Amino acid sequence: MEITRRTIPVGALGAGLAVAGLIVYSLVPDRLWLVTLLEGSALVCLIWFFANYFDRLKTFSAQRSTRMGANSALMVVLFMTILTIVNFLGARHSIRWDFSENQNYTLAPETHRVLRNLTRDVSITVFTREKDPGYQAYKERFDSYRQASPKLTIQFIDPERQPKVAQNYGITRTDIAIFESGPQSVRITSPAEVEITGALIRVSKDIKKRLVFLEGHGERSLEDKDRGGLALTKELLEKQGYDIGTLSLLQESAVPENTAVLIIAGPRRALTKEEKDRIRVYIVKGGRLLVLVDPDTQAGMDDLLDTWGLELGRGVLVDLQDRLAQGDLTALLVRTFTDHEITHELTAAVLFPLTRHLTFHEDKGKDWDYVPLARTSPRSWAETDMKGRVVSYNEKEDIQGPLALAAALTPKQAPEEGKPRPAVVIVGNSSFASNGFINFVGNSDFFQRTVGWLTEEGDLISLTPKDSAVRPFIPNPLQERILLYVQVILLPAMTVLCGLLVWRKRRRL
Repeated sequence: MEITRRTIPVGALGAGLAVAGLIVYSLVPDRLWLVTLLEGSALVCLIWFFANYFDRLKTFSAQRSTRMGANSALMVVLFMTILTIVNFLGARHSIRWDFSENQNYTLAPETHRVLRNLTRDVSITVFTREKDPGYQAYKERFDSYRQASPKLTIQFIDPERQPKVAQNYGITRTDIAIFESGPQSVRITSPAEVEITGALIRVSKDIKKRLVFLEGHGERSLEDKDRGGLALTKELLEKQGYDIGTLSLLQESAVPENTAVLIIAGPRRALTKEEKDRIRVYIVKGGRLLVLVDPDTQAGMDDLLDTWGLELGRGVLVDLQDRLAQGDLTALLVRTFTDHEITHELTAAVLFPLTRHLTFHEDKGKDWDYVPLARTSPRSWAETDMKGRVVSYNEKEDIQGPLALAAALTPKQAPEEGKPRPAVVIVGNSSFASNGFINFVGNSDFFQRTVGWLTEEGDLISLTPKDSAVRPFIPNPLQERILLYVQVILLPAMTVLCGLLVWRKRRRL
Protein backbone atom coordinates (compact mmCIF):
# COMPACT_ATOMS: atom_id res chain seq x y z
CA MET A 1 0.00 0.00 0.00
CA GLU A 2 1.48 3.29 -1.04
CA ILE A 3 1.89 6.41 1.10
CA THR A 4 -0.77 8.90 0.09
CA ARG A 5 -0.70 12.66 0.20
CA ARG A 6 -2.78 12.56 3.38
CA THR A 7 -0.20 10.53 5.28
CA ILE A 8 2.86 12.54 4.28
CA PRO A 9 1.74 15.78 6.06
CA VAL A 10 1.67 13.95 9.41
CA GLY A 11 5.43 13.44 9.30
CA ALA A 12 5.99 16.86 7.75
CA LEU A 13 3.84 18.42 10.47
CA GLY A 14 5.93 16.71 13.15
CA ALA A 15 9.18 17.95 11.60
CA GLY A 16 7.76 21.43 11.26
CA LEU A 17 6.63 21.52 14.88
CA ALA A 18 10.08 20.36 16.02
CA VAL A 19 11.79 23.15 14.07
CA ALA A 20 9.25 25.68 15.35
CA GLY A 21 9.94 24.62 18.94
CA LEU A 22 13.68 25.17 18.46
CA ILE A 23 13.05 28.60 16.92
CA VAL A 24 10.73 29.66 19.76
CA TYR A 25 13.25 28.45 22.35
CA SER A 26 16.05 30.46 20.73
CA LEU A 27 13.92 33.62 20.57
CA VAL A 28 11.99 33.48 23.88
CA PRO A 29 13.63 30.87 26.16
CA ASP A 30 11.43 31.89 29.10
CA ARG A 31 8.29 30.63 27.29
CA LEU A 32 8.97 27.04 28.24
CA TRP A 33 5.29 26.12 28.21
CA LEU A 34 5.07 27.02 24.50
CA VAL A 35 8.32 25.20 23.65
CA THR A 36 7.12 22.12 25.54
CA LEU A 37 3.78 22.21 23.71
CA LEU A 38 5.42 22.43 20.29
CA GLU A 39 8.07 19.79 20.92
CA GLY A 40 5.59 17.45 22.60
CA SER A 41 3.21 17.73 19.63
CA ALA A 42 6.09 17.10 17.25
CA LEU A 43 7.10 14.01 19.20
CA VAL A 44 3.56 12.62 19.06
CA CYS A 45 3.27 13.22 15.30
CA LEU A 46 6.62 11.67 14.45
CA ILE A 47 6.13 8.62 16.67
CA TRP A 48 2.65 8.07 15.20
CA PHE A 49 3.97 8.43 11.65
CA PHE A 50 6.98 6.20 12.30
CA ALA A 51 4.97 3.45 14.06
CA ASN A 52 2.06 3.26 11.63
CA TYR A 53 3.89 3.64 8.33
CA PHE A 54 7.13 1.74 8.96
CA ASP A 55 6.32 -1.01 6.40
CA ARG A 56 4.98 1.49 3.89
CA LEU A 57 8.15 3.57 4.22
CA LYS A 58 10.20 0.50 3.33
CA THR A 59 7.97 -0.22 0.32
CA PHE A 60 8.08 3.41 -0.71
CA SER A 61 11.87 3.45 -0.44
CA ALA A 62 12.21 0.23 -2.47
CA GLN A 63 10.44 1.81 -5.46
CA ARG A 64 13.11 4.44 -5.88
CA SER A 65 16.14 3.96 -8.04
CA THR A 66 18.35 5.21 -5.23
CA ARG A 67 17.83 2.17 -3.09
CA MET A 68 21.34 2.09 -1.67
CA GLY A 69 21.25 3.70 1.74
CA ALA A 70 18.04 5.62 1.18
CA ASN A 71 15.91 3.42 3.43
CA SER A 72 18.49 3.37 6.22
CA ALA A 73 19.10 7.09 5.98
CA LEU A 74 15.37 7.82 6.28
CA MET A 75 15.03 5.56 9.30
CA VAL A 76 18.09 7.12 10.99
CA VAL A 77 16.86 10.68 10.40
CA LEU A 78 13.44 9.94 11.85
CA PHE A 79 14.90 8.03 14.81
CA MET A 80 17.48 10.76 15.57
CA THR A 81 14.78 13.42 15.39
CA ILE A 82 12.71 11.56 17.97
CA LEU A 83 15.75 11.08 20.24
CA THR A 84 16.63 14.78 19.96
CA ILE A 85 13.15 15.85 21.01
CA VAL A 86 13.06 13.36 23.89
CA ASN A 87 16.44 14.56 25.17
CA PHE A 88 15.40 18.19 24.86
CA LEU A 89 12.21 17.63 26.84
CA GLY A 90 14.09 15.53 29.37
CA ALA A 91 16.67 18.26 29.92
CA ARG A 92 13.99 20.90 30.46
CA HIS A 93 11.75 18.70 32.63
CA SER A 94 14.17 16.31 34.28
CA ILE A 95 13.29 14.04 37.20
CA ARG A 96 15.85 13.32 39.91
CA TRP A 97 15.80 10.49 42.45
CA ASP A 98 17.54 10.78 45.80
CA PHE A 99 18.84 7.41 47.02
CA SER A 100 21.06 8.81 49.79
CA GLU A 101 20.43 7.35 53.25
CA ASN A 102 19.29 10.62 54.82
CA GLN A 103 17.69 12.11 51.67
CA ASN A 104 20.44 14.71 51.68
CA TYR A 105 19.59 16.01 48.21
CA THR A 106 15.82 16.21 48.68
CA LEU A 107 14.74 19.74 49.55
CA ALA A 108 12.60 20.20 52.64
CA PRO A 109 8.95 21.34 52.25
CA GLU A 110 9.95 24.63 53.91
CA THR A 111 12.53 25.23 51.18
CA HIS A 112 9.97 24.53 48.45
CA ARG A 113 7.63 27.11 50.04
CA VAL A 114 10.43 29.67 50.07
CA LEU A 115 11.20 29.00 46.40
CA ARG A 116 7.55 29.23 45.40
CA ASN A 117 7.17 32.54 47.22
CA LEU A 118 10.20 34.23 45.65
CA THR A 119 9.00 37.54 44.24
CA ARG A 120 12.12 38.40 42.26
CA ASP A 121 15.07 36.78 40.53
CA VAL A 122 18.10 35.77 42.56
CA SER A 123 21.59 35.57 41.11
CA ILE A 124 23.97 33.15 42.80
CA THR A 125 27.71 33.18 42.13
CA VAL A 126 29.76 30.31 43.53
CA PHE A 127 33.50 30.85 43.76
CA THR A 128 35.11 27.42 43.81
CA ARG A 129 37.47 25.21 41.82
CA GLU A 130 36.65 21.76 40.46
CA LYS A 131 39.36 20.23 42.64
CA ASP A 132 38.04 21.90 45.81
CA PRO A 133 36.02 19.72 48.23
CA GLY A 134 33.03 22.06 48.11
CA TYR A 135 32.61 22.10 44.33
CA GLN A 136 30.64 18.88 43.97
CA ALA A 137 28.58 19.57 47.10
CA TYR A 138 27.57 23.02 45.83
CA LYS A 139 26.82 21.69 42.35
CA GLU A 140 24.58 18.83 43.52
CA ARG A 141 22.77 21.03 46.02
CA PHE A 142 22.13 23.87 43.57
CA ASP A 143 20.91 21.41 40.92
CA SER A 144 18.01 20.64 43.26
CA TYR A 145 17.30 24.35 43.81
CA ARG A 146 17.53 25.21 40.12
CA GLN A 147 15.09 22.44 39.26
CA ALA A 148 12.60 23.73 41.85
CA SER A 149 12.59 27.38 40.79
CA PRO A 150 13.17 29.21 37.47
CA LYS A 151 13.98 32.43 39.38
CA LEU A 152 17.47 31.25 40.29
CA THR A 153 20.48 31.99 38.10
CA ILE A 154 23.57 30.08 39.20
CA GLN A 155 27.11 30.34 37.87
CA PHE A 156 30.36 28.75 39.02
CA ILE A 157 33.56 30.79 38.80
CA ASP A 158 37.10 29.57 39.31
CA PRO A 159 38.89 32.49 41.06
CA GLU A 160 42.22 31.38 39.58
CA ARG A 161 40.96 31.51 36.01
CA GLN A 162 38.92 34.67 36.51
CA PRO A 163 40.86 36.66 39.13
CA LYS A 164 39.33 40.01 38.16
CA VAL A 165 35.80 38.81 38.94
CA ALA A 166 36.98 37.40 42.27
CA GLN A 167 38.74 40.66 43.04
CA ASN A 168 35.61 42.70 42.29
CA TYR A 169 33.67 40.61 44.81
CA GLY A 170 36.46 40.75 47.37
CA ILE A 171 36.97 36.98 47.37
CA THR A 172 39.97 35.86 49.43
CA ARG A 173 39.12 32.15 49.69
CA THR A 174 37.20 29.53 47.71
CA ASP A 175 33.95 27.66 48.39
CA ILE A 176 31.98 30.87 48.88
CA ALA A 177 28.53 31.52 47.37
CA ILE A 178 27.21 35.07 46.93
CA PHE A 179 23.45 35.68 46.63
CA GLU A 180 22.31 38.89 44.95
CA SER A 181 18.80 40.22 44.47
CA GLY A 182 17.91 43.88 44.16
CA PRO A 183 19.89 45.86 46.75
CA GLN A 184 20.56 42.82 48.94
CA SER A 185 23.70 40.69 48.97
CA VAL A 186 24.36 37.68 51.21
CA ARG A 187 27.36 35.34 51.47
CA ILE A 188 27.53 31.77 52.70
CA THR A 189 30.46 29.43 53.18
CA SER A 190 28.61 26.11 53.33
CA PRO A 191 26.35 24.28 50.84
CA ALA A 192 24.02 23.11 53.62
CA GLU A 193 20.32 23.53 52.85
CA VAL A 194 19.67 25.61 55.95
CA GLU A 195 22.41 28.04 54.85
CA ILE A 196 21.18 28.33 51.26
CA THR A 197 17.50 28.71 52.12
CA GLY A 198 18.30 31.20 54.87
CA ALA A 199 20.30 33.24 52.35
CA LEU A 200 17.41 33.16 49.87
CA ILE A 201 15.03 34.42 52.54
CA ARG A 202 17.33 37.26 53.55
CA VAL A 203 18.29 38.33 50.05
CA SER A 204 14.68 38.36 48.78
CA LYS A 205 13.43 40.72 51.49
CA ASP A 206 14.25 44.41 51.65
CA ILE A 207 12.90 44.62 55.20
CA LYS A 208 13.93 42.03 57.78
CA LYS A 209 11.83 41.23 60.81
CA ARG A 210 13.53 42.49 63.95
CA LEU A 211 14.03 40.36 67.04
CA VAL A 212 14.88 42.39 70.15
CA PHE A 213 16.50 40.87 73.26
CA LEU A 214 15.82 42.65 76.55
CA GLU A 215 18.90 43.50 78.60
CA GLY A 216 19.74 45.09 81.93
CA HIS A 217 18.70 42.26 84.27
CA GLY A 218 21.53 39.75 83.88
CA GLU A 219 20.05 38.12 80.77
CA ARG A 220 22.12 35.83 78.58
CA SER A 221 24.30 37.93 76.29
CA LEU A 222 24.19 37.81 72.50
CA GLU A 223 27.92 38.48 72.38
CA ASP A 224 28.91 35.82 74.93
CA LYS A 225 30.60 32.86 73.20
CA ASP A 226 30.81 30.70 76.33
CA ARG A 227 28.41 27.82 76.97
CA GLY A 228 25.94 30.07 78.75
CA GLY A 229 25.89 32.81 76.11
CA LEU A 230 23.72 33.29 73.03
CA ALA A 231 26.33 33.99 70.34
CA LEU A 232 25.52 30.78 68.43
CA THR A 233 21.81 31.43 68.83
CA LYS A 234 22.23 34.92 67.40
CA GLU A 235 24.16 33.49 64.45
CA LEU A 236 21.44 30.89 63.89
CA LEU A 237 18.73 33.55 63.81
CA GLU A 238 20.71 35.81 61.50
CA LYS A 239 21.11 32.93 59.06
CA GLN A 240 17.33 32.63 59.07
CA GLY A 241 16.97 36.20 57.84
CA TYR A 242 16.24 38.06 61.08
CA ASP A 243 17.58 41.40 62.22
CA ILE A 244 18.84 40.99 65.81
CA GLY A 245 19.07 43.79 68.34
CA THR A 246 18.97 44.59 72.06
CA LEU A 247 16.74 46.85 74.15
CA SER A 248 16.91 48.40 77.59
CA LEU A 249 13.50 49.47 78.84
CA LEU A 250 15.27 51.25 81.67
CA GLN A 251 16.44 53.76 79.04
CA GLU A 252 13.65 53.51 76.45
CA SER A 253 10.11 54.63 77.21
CA ALA A 254 8.50 51.97 75.00
CA VAL A 255 9.22 48.91 72.90
CA PRO A 256 10.06 50.13 69.35
CA GLU A 257 7.24 49.74 66.86
CA ASN A 258 9.40 47.79 64.41
CA THR A 259 9.92 45.00 66.95
CA ALA A 260 8.53 41.72 65.59
CA VAL A 261 9.30 39.74 68.77
CA LEU A 262 10.56 40.84 72.18
CA ILE A 263 12.67 38.12 73.81
CA ILE A 264 13.48 37.97 77.53
CA ALA A 265 16.19 35.29 77.81
CA GLY A 266 17.03 34.22 81.35
CA PRO A 267 16.79 37.36 83.51
CA ARG A 268 18.58 37.07 86.87
CA ARG A 269 17.28 40.27 88.45
CA ALA A 270 13.78 41.67 88.75
CA LEU A 271 12.23 43.93 86.15
CA THR A 272 10.92 47.27 87.39
CA LYS A 273 7.24 48.11 87.45
CA GLU A 274 7.73 50.64 84.63
CA GLU A 275 9.37 48.02 82.43
CA LYS A 276 6.54 45.57 82.97
CA ASP A 277 3.97 48.23 82.15
CA ARG A 278 5.78 48.98 78.88
CA ILE A 279 5.78 45.30 77.99
CA ARG A 280 2.04 45.08 78.70
CA VAL A 281 1.39 48.07 76.43
CA TYR A 282 3.47 46.41 73.71
CA ILE A 283 1.37 43.21 73.95
CA VAL A 284 -1.92 45.13 73.95
CA LYS A 285 -0.89 46.80 70.69
CA GLY A 286 -0.39 43.40 69.07
CA GLY A 287 3.18 42.66 70.11
CA ARG A 288 4.68 39.21 70.47
CA LEU A 289 6.70 38.07 73.45
CA LEU A 290 9.02 35.14 74.19
CA VAL A 291 9.95 34.65 77.85
CA LEU A 292 12.61 32.15 78.96
CA VAL A 293 12.79 31.97 82.77
CA ASP A 294 15.10 29.68 84.77
CA PRO A 295 14.40 28.22 88.22
CA ASP A 296 15.89 29.81 91.35
CA THR A 297 16.15 33.30 89.88
CA GLN A 298 14.93 36.64 91.15
CA ALA A 299 13.38 37.64 87.83
CA GLY A 300 10.24 39.02 89.47
CA MET A 301 8.08 38.01 86.49
CA ASP A 302 5.10 36.77 88.53
CA ASP A 303 2.92 39.88 88.33
CA LEU A 304 3.66 40.31 84.61
CA LEU A 305 2.76 36.71 83.75
CA ASP A 306 -0.29 36.96 85.99
CA THR A 307 -1.68 39.36 83.38
CA TRP A 308 -2.24 36.37 81.12
CA GLY A 309 -3.20 33.90 83.87
CA LEU A 310 0.22 32.23 84.08
CA GLU A 311 2.18 31.30 87.16
CA LEU A 312 5.76 30.05 87.41
CA GLY A 313 5.82 26.92 89.53
CA ARG A 314 8.09 26.40 92.51
CA GLY A 315 11.04 24.05 92.48
CA VAL A 316 12.83 22.15 89.72
CA LEU A 317 11.32 19.50 87.47
CA VAL A 318 12.49 15.91 87.97
CA ASP A 319 11.58 13.12 85.55
CA LEU A 320 12.45 9.46 86.05
CA GLN A 321 11.36 8.55 82.52
CA ASP A 322 12.01 11.39 80.09
CA ARG A 323 15.50 12.42 81.05
CA LEU A 324 19.02 12.14 79.72
CA ALA A 325 20.33 8.63 80.36
CA GLN A 326 23.16 8.55 82.91
CA GLY A 327 22.53 12.26 83.42
CA ASP A 328 21.14 14.29 86.24
CA LEU A 329 17.50 13.70 87.17
CA THR A 330 16.84 17.35 86.35
CA ALA A 331 18.24 17.08 82.79
CA LEU A 332 14.94 16.49 81.01
CA LEU A 333 14.76 14.95 77.54
CA VAL A 334 11.20 15.97 76.75
CA ARG A 335 9.31 13.88 74.18
CA THR A 336 5.67 14.76 74.94
CA PHE A 337 4.28 17.66 72.90
CA THR A 338 0.82 19.08 72.29
CA ASP A 339 -0.43 19.40 68.71
CA HIS A 340 0.27 23.05 67.99
CA GLU A 341 1.75 24.92 65.03
CA ILE A 342 5.04 25.10 66.91
CA THR A 343 5.22 21.42 67.81
CA HIS A 344 3.40 19.95 64.81
CA GLU A 345 5.46 16.98 63.53
CA LEU A 346 8.23 17.78 66.00
CA THR A 347 9.81 14.36 66.47
CA ALA A 348 13.19 15.13 68.03
CA ALA A 349 13.38 15.23 71.83
CA VAL A 350 14.23 18.59 73.40
CA LEU A 351 16.87 18.77 76.14
CA PHE A 352 15.84 21.09 78.98
CA PRO A 353 18.45 21.25 81.76
CA LEU A 354 17.15 22.49 85.13
CA THR A 355 13.57 23.52 84.30
CA ARG A 356 10.56 24.88 86.18
CA HIS A 357 6.92 24.21 85.40
CA LEU A 358 4.04 26.49 84.45
CA THR A 359 0.49 26.73 85.77
CA PHE A 360 -2.42 28.38 83.98
CA HIS A 361 -5.33 29.90 85.94
CA GLU A 362 -8.43 30.04 83.77
CA ASP A 363 -10.17 32.61 85.97
CA LYS A 364 -7.36 35.12 85.46
CA GLY A 365 -6.61 34.22 81.86
CA LYS A 366 -10.20 33.81 80.69
CA ASP A 367 -9.58 35.99 77.64
CA TRP A 368 -6.62 33.91 76.47
CA ASP A 369 -6.29 30.55 74.71
CA TYR A 370 -3.69 28.51 76.59
CA VAL A 371 -1.81 25.64 74.93
CA PRO A 372 0.85 23.70 76.88
CA LEU A 373 3.51 23.02 74.26
CA ALA A 374 5.61 20.47 76.17
CA ARG A 375 4.97 18.28 79.21
CA THR A 376 6.89 15.94 81.45
CA SER A 377 5.97 12.27 81.79
CA PRO A 378 3.62 10.88 84.51
CA ARG A 379 6.74 9.75 86.39
CA SER A 380 7.80 13.32 87.10
CA TRP A 381 7.33 15.92 89.79
CA ALA A 382 8.43 19.41 90.81
CA GLU A 383 11.12 18.98 93.48
CA THR A 384 10.91 21.83 95.98
CA ASP A 385 13.95 20.86 98.07
CA MET A 386 17.19 20.52 96.11
CA LYS A 387 19.58 21.50 98.89
CA GLY A 388 20.81 18.01 99.72
CA ARG A 389 20.65 16.89 96.05
CA VAL A 390 19.14 13.59 97.24
CA VAL A 391 16.06 13.78 95.08
CA SER A 392 12.97 11.85 96.12
CA TYR A 393 9.28 12.54 95.78
CA ASN A 394 7.64 14.08 98.82
CA GLU A 395 3.88 13.79 98.58
CA LYS A 396 3.28 16.69 100.96
CA GLU A 397 5.68 19.24 99.47
CA ASP A 398 6.34 18.25 95.84
CA ILE A 399 3.95 18.53 92.89
CA GLN A 400 3.17 15.37 90.94
CA GLY A 401 3.49 15.39 87.14
CA PRO A 402 2.86 15.45 84.26
CA LEU A 403 3.58 19.18 84.28
CA ALA A 404 3.79 21.78 81.52
CA LEU A 405 7.15 23.49 81.03
CA ALA A 406 6.37 25.52 77.90
CA ALA A 407 3.14 27.20 76.80
CA ALA A 408 1.71 29.47 74.11
CA LEU A 409 -1.06 32.01 74.58
CA THR A 410 -3.19 33.96 72.10
CA PRO A 411 -6.31 36.07 72.76
CA LYS A 412 -9.63 34.30 72.26
CA GLN A 413 -11.16 37.30 70.58
CA ALA A 414 -9.86 38.04 67.10
CA PRO A 415 -8.34 41.53 66.70
CA GLU A 416 -9.95 44.22 64.62
CA GLU A 417 -9.32 44.04 60.90
CA GLY A 418 -5.90 45.36 60.02
CA LYS A 419 -4.53 45.09 63.55
CA PRO A 420 -1.91 42.49 64.59
CA ARG A 421 -2.80 39.66 66.95
CA PRO A 422 -0.67 39.46 70.11
CA ALA A 423 0.95 36.22 71.23
CA VAL A 424 3.03 35.08 74.20
CA VAL A 425 5.25 32.01 74.60
CA ILE A 426 6.69 31.06 78.01
CA VAL A 427 9.41 28.45 78.58
CA GLY A 428 10.55 27.49 82.08
CA ASN A 429 14.19 27.34 81.00
CA SER A 430 16.60 29.52 79.02
CA SER A 431 19.73 27.38 78.86
CA PHE A 432 18.20 25.09 76.21
CA ALA A 433 18.72 27.97 73.74
CA SER A 434 22.26 28.79 74.89
CA ASN A 435 25.53 28.00 73.11
CA GLY A 436 25.97 24.80 75.07
CA PHE A 437 22.66 23.26 73.95
CA ILE A 438 21.36 25.04 70.82
CA ASN A 439 23.23 22.62 68.52
CA PHE A 440 21.19 19.74 69.94
CA VAL A 441 18.80 18.92 67.08
CA GLY A 442 15.60 19.04 69.11
CA ASN A 443 16.60 22.30 70.81
CA SER A 444 17.37 24.23 67.62
CA ASP A 445 14.23 22.80 66.00
CA PHE A 446 11.98 23.82 68.89
CA PHE A 447 13.56 27.27 69.23
CA GLN A 448 13.33 28.06 65.51
CA ARG A 449 9.74 26.85 65.36
CA THR A 450 8.85 29.07 68.31
CA VAL A 451 10.44 32.16 66.79
CA GLY A 452 8.96 31.34 63.38
CA TRP A 453 5.46 31.09 64.86
CA LEU A 454 5.83 34.34 66.79
CA THR A 455 7.07 36.20 63.71
CA GLU A 456 4.35 34.58 61.61
CA GLU A 457 6.97 33.33 59.15
CA GLY A 458 6.03 29.71 58.60
CA ASP A 459 8.68 29.37 55.89
CA LEU A 460 11.36 29.25 58.56
CA ILE A 461 9.78 26.64 60.81
CA SER A 462 11.84 23.47 61.28
CA LEU A 463 14.45 24.03 58.62
CA THR A 464 17.21 21.96 60.17
CA PRO A 465 20.43 20.66 58.59
CA LYS A 466 20.61 17.17 57.08
CA ASP A 467 24.38 17.01 56.71
CA SER A 468 24.83 13.89 58.81
CA ALA A 469 23.21 10.52 58.24
CA VAL A 470 24.04 9.44 61.78
CA ARG A 471 20.95 9.11 63.95
CA PRO A 472 22.08 8.40 67.50
CA PHE A 473 19.69 6.57 69.80
CA ILE A 474 19.53 8.26 73.20
CA PRO A 475 17.73 5.89 75.61
CA ASN A 476 15.89 7.03 78.69
CA PRO A 477 16.61 5.18 81.97
CA LEU A 478 13.85 2.59 81.39
CA GLN A 479 15.08 1.81 77.87
CA GLU A 480 18.63 1.66 79.22
CA ARG A 481 17.67 -0.99 81.79
CA ILE A 482 15.78 -3.01 79.15
CA LEU A 483 18.84 -2.98 76.89
CA LEU A 484 20.99 -4.06 79.84
CA TYR A 485 18.74 -7.01 80.68
CA VAL A 486 18.39 -8.09 77.05
CA GLN A 487 22.01 -7.73 75.94
CA VAL A 488 23.87 -8.65 79.10
CA ILE A 489 21.54 -11.24 80.66
CA LEU A 490 18.85 -12.57 78.30
CA LEU A 491 20.84 -13.09 75.08
CA PRO A 492 23.86 -14.77 76.77
CA ALA A 493 21.50 -16.95 78.81
CA MET A 494 19.65 -18.04 75.66
CA THR A 495 22.96 -18.82 73.96
CA VAL A 496 24.09 -20.99 76.89
CA LEU A 497 20.70 -22.73 77.02
CA CYS A 498 20.78 -23.52 73.30
CA GLY A 499 24.30 -24.84 73.68
CA LEU A 500 23.26 -27.13 76.55
CA LEU A 501 20.29 -28.45 74.55
CA VAL A 502 22.50 -29.23 71.54
CA TRP A 503 25.10 -30.88 73.77
CA ARG A 504 22.48 -33.01 75.49
CA LYS A 505 20.90 -34.07 72.21
CA ARG A 506 24.25 -35.12 70.73
CA ARG A 507 25.19 -37.03 73.88
CA ARG A 508 22.10 -39.18 73.50
CA LEU A 509 23.01 -40.18 69.94
